[in-house]
Amino acid sequence: MDRRSQIVKSALEADFRRAWDNLSLARLVNLSESRFRHLFKAEMGQTPAQYLRAIRMLEAERLLRTTLLSVKEIMNRVGISNESHFVRAFKRAHGLSPSVYRRASLVQTNKKRNQASAK
Repeated sequence: MDRRSQIVKSALEADFRRAWDNLSLARLVNLSESRFRHLFKAEMGQTPAQYLRAIRMLEAERLLRTTLLSVKEIMNRVGISNESHFVRAFKRAHGLSPSVYRRASLVQTNKKRNQASAK
């Protein structure tokens, strides 16, 4: 992988809550905005915005499974300020709304616990 793509990838992963734009990311690696977009998409197979959204949705999924934070709190922790945008993006990524995903995750966890205690 090109070193410049690695730098941007690391920056996005380290600070995914930030409202990144392509110009800021391009400046990180001393490229024009259009050259940066082209390079990143060629290297990663997705745009910087798509990659950032994927990181945010993975973190949201982890928080839904492992915490009791509200959906609004999780939304803010992953750097998304619009609730309908967050719900839509999460549903696109995981096939379920955040609240339904959390309930399904709890049911699955309880089944595993019951199976383990029955042994």
